[in-house]
Amino acid sequence: MKAILVQPQSPLISAPDALIETILPDPTPGEHDLLVEVKAISVNPVDTKIRASAKEARVLGWDVSGVVRAVGPAVTLFAPGDEVFYAGSITRPGANSELHVVDERIVGRKPASLGHADAAAIPLTAITAWELLFDRVAVAEGGGQGQHLLIIGAAGGVGSMLTQLARKLTQLTVIGTASRPETAHWVGELGAHHVIDHSQPLKPQLEKLGIPEVGIVISLTHTDQHYAQIIDVLAPQGQLALIDDPASLDAMPLKRKSISLHWELMFTRSMFQTPDMIRQHELLQRVSQLLDQGVLRTTTGEHFGRIDAANLRRAHALLESGKAKGKIVLEGF
Repeated sequence: MKAILVQPQSPLISAPDALIETILPDPTPGEHDLLVEVKAISVNPVDTKIRASAKEARVLGWDVSGVVRAVGPAVTLFAPGDEVFYAGSITRPGANSELHVVDERIVGRKPASLGHADAAAIPLTAITAWELLFDRVAVAEGGGQGQHLLIIGAAGGVGSMLTQLARKLTQLTVIGTASRPETAHWVGELGAHHVIDHSQPLKPQLEKLGIPEVGIVISLTHTDQHYAQIIDVLAPQGQLALIDDPASLDAMPLKRKSISLHWELMFTRSMFQTPDMIRQHELLQRVSQLLDQGVLRTTTGEHFGRIDAANLRRAHALLESGKAKGKIVLEGF
């Protein structure tokens, strides 16, 4: 099969050999695995982080839409011919390849209303956003009345999905941050009640909206830069959740307000084969239904063409620039 490999210790995406095209043996599905023909992928910050620190050649890519071609002996949820979408496991080879194997328990049926490219934009960010909102900070579906949620970095992939989930499935007042006119417009279109600029002090902007403090902050990027401001705007006994990787994070400043801290990594269930691993199948099934019902919309920001090394290098470069809006998708080999 065709595949795109990251070279070890190739942190600069501008290097022509940072990602290379090659031919690898076709994979064989394990007991609970699906063998999927990859139709489209999307690119996430995790791809750039792993590429920059790779110590051996490996296939990246953790967002897929495709068609099941074969199944393992213990598979019960899917059959050959089914169209599926999923984010895979970080402990296994990624899906920047013509064929890919994945555990059925973290796979959902592709939304019938979406093409493969738009479907590939969804899984990793939908799982991350869902787990942040409903598992980590434990907002109940239909709940949150009278509460405010501040999303730092709302125009990115996770933020684009989180904004929709919070607006459509809860009664939270959703405040998203974005620093450019086009991204602020995007966040507003996705349903944020208010959009503020994270390149400017947060508290005066919230006070101007008549919101002196918020009960929940979900920080998706540059948490270390905003940390003191986040603590300042959080209400006593508020909640802070994050997904990025600050070099360090001192929890002591949270004590005075009894602020709870939550980390989210959507790969945790698949990494540790947790007993509730099938929850990711269930939530992707739900997200698929919500997309087909028009409650949610795809978060595709840009389509970069076919799946090859050159287009993946462009996608990585845009993500590293911090100027991506929504998700970058690629389609077909």
